[in-house]
Amino acid sequence: MGDAAEGGSPDVLENKRSATRYQVLVEIAARQPAVSQGEIAETIGVTSQAVSDYVRDLVEAGYVEKGGRGRYEVTKEGVDWLISRTDDLETYLERVNSDVLGSVEVDAAIALDDVAEGREVGLVMRDGVLHANPAGGTATAVTVTSAEKGEAVGIADFEGVVDYDTGTVSVLPVPTVTDDDRPDPDVISAHVPDEGLVAVAGTEAYALVSRSGVDPDIRFGTAEGVAEAGMLGLDVLLVAVTDEIPRHTSKLRDSNVPHRVLDSDAF
Repeated sequence: MGDAAEGGSPDVLENKRSATRYQVLVEIAARQPAVSQGEIAETIGVTSQAVSDYVRDLVEAGYVEKGGRGRYEVTKEGVDWLISRTDDLETYLERVNSDVLGSVEVDAAIALDDVAEGREVGLVMRDGVLHANPAGGTATAVTVTSAEKGEAVGIADFEGVVDYDTGTVSVLPVPTVTDDDRPDPDVISAHVPDEGLVAVAGTEAYALVSRSGVDPDIRFGTAEGVAEAGMLGLDVLLVAVTDEIPRHTSKLRDSNVPHRVLDSDAF
């Protein structure tokens, strides 16, 4: 058994022979009982003679049972061996994804000025979008691409915390089309945030906002999208049909976004 769980490479990756042996057994399991050694050779990129040698080795190890006329079947011992090595590989890949790839994570920001690759920049949040400031800042990163002012630039090696406040979401309920209430469109303009977004969820909500003369910033106000806008520091007026509201408020609570449901008497 390999030591992938402890951080080492699994047995099947220790050398080319181990890796090829694993590949051959996988191909036999996928193609059994009628197995073409030539097809396996072409698939994994080795010679037919090499496949023949590996098959003979697997038969001797008790992992494969040989029948007549090119018929092979993987034994219970062979299946157990495959499972154990595959588990090792999965553990190893999980470590690569979390520890290795995660440590070199690359994000994107909008360049506030021209910036060259390899430059340390400050990070600031503006209008819910991360910006890279060549002049510096309390939170920093290093550019992994170059960019002109206004372009997206790749950044990595983050340090510090980007300083910004979470936004507030105000939820304005709109009755369904079967309800006798007919909201006054003027109520929309009375609650539009001075600096923020207007999102709508549901056809009745869209109709009300359209009649008010306000252009919604978010036409399809999903619970995830509205919550993310709030998390990124934007104030949002969410105009939503009543049956959409529980889904939105649940997501806002889960995301710790400050929110309030406006009194329906506002209509």
